[in-house]
Amino acid sequence: MKQTNNPLHNIKLLDMLEFLTEKYSWEDLAGQVDINCFKSNPSIKSSLKFLRKTPWARKKVEYLYLKSLHK
Repeated sequence: MKQTNNPLHNIKLLDMLEFLTEKYSWEDLAGQVDINCFKSNPSIKSSLKFLRKTPWARKKVEYLYLKSLHK
């Protein structure tokens, strides 16, 4: 099934986080997306675990990722 209208199709959460952490510091990420996994002892691993279980937070990270692609 094609998802031509989905800009996140075939983009893994890991890839998004790696892109965002290269572009921004953890402190900047925490300022833009107010979630503890970016504030308290942040890591890719802990962020992945949290975001996979928390749809509202994942949506915010996906939005920031899409917005950051065009900056």
